[in-house]
Amino acid sequence: MKSCLDSWAVLAWLDGDEPAASIVAKVLDRERPPMSWMNLVEVHYRTIREHGPQEADQVLSELRPQVTEDLPGVSAMRAVAALKAAHPIALADCFAIALAAAEGAQLLTGDPEILDRADELPCGVVDLRAT
Repeated sequence: MKSCLDSWAVLAWLDGDEPAASIVAKVLDRERPPMSWMNLVEVHYRTIREHGPQEADQVLSELRPQVTEDLPGVSAMRAVAALKAAHPIALADCFAIALAAAEGAQLLTGDPEILDRADELPCGVVDLRAT
């Protein structure tokens, strides 16, 4: 099945957190998984905070060719708004969920906010912390 990445998955991969890092690396080796620009922005700002703007720019530059970037349009934003209205989940996480659902993909994450509601979401969710 096709995979979709959220910022949690990518940050775990960048930090070498296992087992998430190995799983994300395998996915990146076999496909260019979709990733919302909202989640790319999260990866970028978190990397700026932890490592500075130059490293953040380098990370984004190296990551972009490995994923299929999704810049959400109006219909995606409506789907995100419906998810946010129905669930107490962070807005950027709703972008990842909506993208995974639209792509017929499973969302790879370790984010407890998503995992706690996995049964209620319109996409499959894989817990990268426990795999």
